[in-house]
Amino acid sequence: MLENMKNMLEKAKKEKYAVPHLNINNLEWAKYILEECQELNSPVILGVSEGAAKYMGGYNVISGMVNGLLKDLNITIPVALHLDHGSSFETCKKAIDAGFSSVMIDGSKLNLEDNIKVTKEVIAYAESKNVSVEAEIGCIGGSEDGVSNEILHAKTEDCVKIVNETNLCTLAPALGSVHGIYKGEPNLNFERMKEISEKTNLPLVLHGGTGIPDDKIKMAISCGISKINVNTELQLAWHGALKKFVLNNDAYDPRKVIGSGESAIKEAIKAKVILFGSNNKA
Repeated sequence: MLENMKNMLEKAKKEKYAVPHLNINNLEWAKYILEECQELNSPVILGVSEGAAKYMGGYNVISGMVNGLLKDLNITIPVALHLDHGSSFETCKKAIDAGFSSVMIDGSKLNLEDNIKVTKEVIAYAESKNVSVEAEIGCIGGSEDGVSNEILHAKTEDCVKIVNETNLCTLAPALGSVHGIYKGEPNLNFERMKEISEKTNLPLVLHGGTGIPDDKIKMAISCGISKINVNTELQLAWHGALKKFVLNNDAYDPRKVIGSGESAIKEAIKAKVILFGSNNKA
């Protein structure tokens, strides 16, 4: 049975580890993540972007698929199904109505007052369905940006304001991470991260977990990060294994082609779970 993120993240914050948020792109992705996290006894958050939801056929398809996997694979670890970077109240509502147990409302491109307003709207609807809500402050860059400019970093006072005026489960403050592949050395603002954690007393989220050196991941966790998002690293692991398979095989059965990346993805998942310290925390 799906859970929301509240208990998962509060436990992670208290015990100083991070719950892995691993994006799914298809049935295989979801199956591999659930199987490996079950093996490692780690809680996990299955992230679904709006683009991935469209690709997979919609929020109801994904909810049905994930719930079916939980049952048929006998998954007993805590699992949340989370909308990643929901762009509007309407999108969050669709995911919630389809059975998602958690949503992110990304109002980071709005001014602070409008960000708070839309976050309140989503929370008001989500609370009636026992669904957790994540929001974002500042601007987390994309791979085209290289390393995020400090001018886009979250301000401590803005984070405190949105937390005080809403009932958020968790907050993603932009502090130097980017989505995709880093073009330079990640430059995370640990001092502000720690300050935001202490002043909000909320589990924090680190987006763009791919490519951040292990020592900086551990430092982020020590500064209050309780959820770390990873997507690109799993895609790269799968792509590398797939290329090798296709170059050396004539197989055309899609199950064999897609499945050729299973071991590589699971190895990447295991490495992240152990790094984040979430193994044996379910």
